[in-house]
Amino acid sequence: MERLRNWFARLKPSPDPYGDGSGRRWWIAGAGAAAILLFGFAVGWFWSREPDTFWVDETPPDRAAIVGYSTVDTLIETITWLLEKPGGYLSNDVAPPSVWLDNMPNFEFGVLVQCRDLARVLRNDYSRSQSQSTEDRDLAVAEPALNFSNDSWIFPTTESKYREALTALASYRERLLDENRADALFYSRADNLREWLSVVERRLGSLSQRLSASVSQPRVNIDLAGQPAAGESASRGENIDVRTPWLEIDDVFYEARGTAWALLHFMRAAQFDFDGVLRDKNAIVSLRQIIRELEGALEPVSSPIILNGRGYGLFANHSLVLASYLSRAHSAVIDLRELLAQG
Repeated sequence: MERLRNWFARLKPSPDPYGDGSGRRWWIAGAGAAAILLFGFAVGWFWSREPDTFWVDETPPDRAAIVGYSTVDTLIETITWLLEKPGGYLSNDVAPPSVWLDNMPNFEFGVLVQCRDLARVLRNDYSRSQSQSTEDRDLAVAEPALNFSNDSWIFPTTESKYREALTALASYRERLLDENRADALFYSRADNLREWLSVVERRLGSLSQRLSASVSQPRVNIDLAGQPAAGESASRGENIDVRTPWLEIDDVFYEARGTAWALLHFMRAAQFDFDGVLRDKNAIVSLRQIIRELEGALEPVSSPIILNGRGYGLFANHSLVLASYLSRAHSAVIDLRELLAQG
């Protein structure tokens, strides 16, 4: 107890040497600043937590299954999470503590890119029967609204444009559920699914390369391999330096985690809406393999920082682990596209 009393006694401010109270004021100001910083750290940690996966609905509440409902509803839920999660949308914030955070804004960007890709495919492929068919009026609003700048904090704000997209998608979903109307359509076809998977394939391939480049050596230039008569706008030499800068490694990591999180939900929704196509091609197992790899990519990170160990060294390399999962998902997407292309 004596030691405890002595410890508390040392916490008290020392006598004011000047006799004007300035020493005590400085002590109070320092304690207040420390409390504010601690509070900001706690809020930043709470806002930066990665989300859990949510339930993907196969059918509307108290309704029979509607083709396209799962995909549209999941897209709406994903955009809603971006806007309504703890702290709200952080990528365009200019005030503390949001301005100090970078993990969640990069996670948000990975999610946003997948929402934009799916909205584009919805507008151009899923909702149209042929190239000369009329595009859906709500999807024509939602797709460009989602492609608005992701970091605008002045009028119009990013949130206002994304809510505009959310309203348009909700209108499309309501018309899709209305049995008395036939002006909202969703075509569950193999060629439509392949269009979306082709975009997913490129996204996963790029992220796998950027994650692996955290420790990779310059790669050999194979851009024109197998095309002796082909050309390119500028020669990049025999070796290309693709290494990810050290300060950007965690940014790429969390962007890839956001991508995996969004894709996991969209793949689960596709399993419902394209069930007939997948069964016809005997491709359900291939889609489930993609889902399994994405689930592995979202395993909790136990380290407080993203480590970048080299090769077979002492420390882990989180980027390479995530790249492994996304690379296998990338290969499974290629296999699924090939299955869907077969007669």
